[in-house]
Amino acid sequence: MAYHSSSHTGYTPSAPPAPDSHGSGSMYPPPTNYYGPARYGSSHGYSDFPPGTHPDVIRSFQMVDMDRSGFIDESELQRALSSGYQRFSLRTIRLLVFLFKNPNDSLKLGPKEFAALWSCLGQWRAIFERFDRDRSGKIDSTELRDALHSLGYAIPPSVLQVLISRYDDGSGRRVELNFDSFVECGMIMKGLTEKFKEKDPRYSGTATLTYDTFMSMIIPFLVS
Repeated sequence: MAYHSSSHTGYTPSAPPAPDSHGSGSMYPPPTNYYGPARYGSSHGYSDFPPGTHPDVIRSFQMVDMDRSGFIDESELQRALSSGYQRFSLRTIRLLVFLFKNPNDSLKLGPKEFAALWSCLGQWRAIFERFDRDRSGKIDSTELRDALHSLGYAIPPSVLQVLISRYDDGSGRRVELNFDSFVECGMIMKGLTEKFKEKDPRYSGTATLTYDTFMSMIIPFLVS
């Protein structure tokens, strides 16, 4: 069985670009605070952090790596991110682990993966702040559309509605996304696009997939 998909949606880069600058009245700490020259020890695998990783990032990892294995699982990641960003839902954490997983252990992150994830979240936070124009800490469907469009996702209204409905609590109130939900939504779009790009090497917007391949691409994003 073959699955054929055609889309005019633009592809995004491997990580969302951060805005050029932060306003002085920002309610969020600039992600650049987390990076700069750093020295670190080589014990317990921590020398695997990329050169220049800020000590705060390393400390966040060390603080939750209680067994000093040099790897952290989803619950440890949740605690580590709470120290630098906020407490993410387990659903978002599982999606992040799936997308940034260590090649030798699909259930854990090592120093390199953790540093890459921390950096990526900083970029997503900068984008969230850019489109959270009223500084409410939430964005609505229009702001979400604009944020995704800025990354190259010219998604049709029907797809946007599907994304928004994931966060509808049934109260009848206008759906708004906090940073946690925004990250989950954005990473689903980013992850699925990159999976599709693997099957569309010419960037034509068209790919032919077997049913098994299609389901293998989609299911991890639905059950995270």
